[in-house]
Amino acid sequence: MRITVKTGLVAAATWILFKLCLYAIGVADSTTVIAVLANIFMLLSSISIGLYFQKRSDTEDTNTLVDVKNGMSAGLPYVVLTSVFIYFYYGKINPDYYKHQIAEKEYMIHQMVNDPVQLKKFKDEHADAEVMTKDQIESKLIENNKQGASAGFTATLSTLALLILATFYSLLVTIIFRKLLFKVR
Repeated sequence: MRITVKTGLVAAATWILFKLCLYAIGVADSTTVIAVLANIFMLLSSISIGLYFQKRSDTEDTNTLVDVKNGMSAGLPYVVLTSVFIYFYYGKINPDYYKHQIAEKEYMIHQMVNDPVQLKKFKDEHADAEVMTKDQIESKLIENNKQGASAGFTATLSTLALLILATFYSLLVTIIFRKLLFKVR
């Protein structure tokens, strides 16, 4: 197995263990931002470390495109493994997370609809809401809220976001490594 793939798998396993530890000690729901930032950092670390070791072991000089490909070969296993874990985490391990999020958002929607100033502001910002009643607005917002709160939606969104980040990080790390670390003299 290539060193880049190994670093991607090790970084993903590290983040998964971190997320499970947060869940085990009972702070997973309140530390979502920390977990997301750790996820982004581990993706960057995976690509950086994998590309570094790959470039150190290369016997021939490579071009930029090969380096980007090697960076992506470290990022892609990370993205896949992490996204699959996110799907199972929110679907099986911690399904109450979305129930809590939905209830919290429904309360906020109810407060907004019953506040005349906020309701007027909402109707001004959304043209289709001008002719709707308070109950219709509330039910539409609650329905939209429930559609976005699922394990599959979160896993899909995280896959897309992590793939874009992996591509960007691969380009960035390749440029930095080629200009600074592995400069041809």
